[in-house]
Amino acid sequence: MHELSIANSVVELCAERAMGARVLRVTLEIGRLSAVMPDAIRFCFDVCAKDTVVEGAALEIVETPGLARCLDCGGSVDMTDLLEHCACGSVNLELLAGSELKIKQMEVV
Repeated sequence: MHELSIANSVVELCAERAMGARVLRVTLEIGRLSAVMPDAIRFCFDVCAKDTVVEGAALEIVETPGLARCLDCGGSVDMTDLLEHCACGSVNLELLAGSELKIKQMEVV
């Protein structure tokens, strides 16, 4: 379960950037193709935040859809998994979105 490690890193980064202030809200952006399970992150976040300035913070997760560009025909491909192909039949795709995992915003007091 790599989500525990990810959640721990998010908590550590937020605590460091908060510089002693209490963190009220953290917004994460997680791509649907990132192989990260949002529900597991939610669970692990609370566990990792215990006894830190992040404890009790609301966690908002924004899931971004997968999107690719076909390198053969230039078409746009909505990606639900990494095995998608273009309407033209090509699998020669450049992933444009959906693999993100980033801290989008943090609210402190």
